[in-house]
Amino acid sequence: MPRPRKPFIQRETNRHGKTVWYFRRGREKRIRLPGVFGSPEFTDAYEAALVGRKTDVKAKAPRSSLRWLVDQYLESGRFSTLSLETQEMRKRVLLRVCKTGGDLNFRSIAASDIKAGKMRREATPYAAMNYVKIMTALFKFAVDSDWVTENPAAGVETKTPATDGHHTWTVDEARTFEAAHPVGTKARLAFDLLLYTGLRRGDAVKLGRQHIKEGVITYRASKNGVEIVIPLLPPLARSIEAAKTGDLALLSTSRGKPWTKESFGAWFAEACVAAGVPGRAHGLRKAGATIAAENGATEMQLAAMYGWKNPRMAEVYTRKASRKKMAEQAANALSPHLESGEGASGENKAKSIGEK
Repeated sequence: MPRPRKPFIQRETNRHGKTVWYFRRGREKRIRLPGVFGSPEFTDAYEAALVGRKTDVKAKAPRSSLRWLVDQYLESGRFSTLSLETQEMRKRVLLRVCKTGGDLNFRSIAASDIKAGKMRREATPYAAMNYVKIMTALFKFAVDSDWVTENPAAGVETKTPATDGHHTWTVDEARTFEAAHPVGTKARLAFDLLLYTGLRRGDAVKLGRQHIKEGVITYRASKNGVEIVIPLLPPLARSIEAAKTGDLALLSTSRGKPWTKESFGAWFAEACVAAGVPGRAHGLRKAGATIAAENGATEMQLAAMYGWKNPRMAEVYTRKASRKKMAEQAANALSPHLESGEGASGENKAKSIGEK
């Protein structure tokens, strides 16, 4: 969930299609806030205007600098079409890059520089992968704007880290959590909402009664804009009826305010620790997809429930479920023959198994 905008800030789009920001309190003369929204330069100017202190307007970044290119990208129409979640993530990464390399001439940046940046992030594989993807998008914007002729990040290899990521809950762990947090508690409502809707935590904290009509949940995923239409399953319906909920957001803080996805994730992690289970919020989404696939859900059905545009995500779960089923069938076919002494002769049985 995006953070609330600070007071007295006005947003406008100029004749060039760029977003500009102003500070204006009441009928006072408005003050232009420099830089990208949320940047140190922007924040310094805002805080100065808030206390009535004049601040020296910093010189604009040179048109050849990486910082200037980042500013153009963040204020572009292309960037504005991204989901708010993606915008926040990309802006955070790019502003961090500008802290150390903002004064570099972006036209002199080569593939070797992008590779070096990736290597500096290798301790956190997903951060390294995202860095390359974001720099690729930044320089594609530069190429399309005719500021450079080649994209230095385009040829830098990115691989999805060889890890299953978040821990996938087991059935036993789910039962343990349910025993620790019975129906009627906020923790149980959060658990049931995550498991029985498959929503990401950023969407789960926004789900409200306005999204539920006649036993059907209709929600548009914030990450990719996919509309999700799923039935309100009985366990979740019971949790909603039993727990104290808000209206526009079923999940709320102890003060009755909506959660941000980060604070919700931290709170739910504490509930998991209290229950003695290793799982976290996103792991419930994975558990639901795994259970559905193992019980015969097709790739199309999984994509519809979990809001995946890319069919490869659904394939991951159906492929795992298929392998598990085939392994069970193979084991069941093997076990009776070994126990009864059929198949390989007694003389060769041990040798055959050992060789294989």
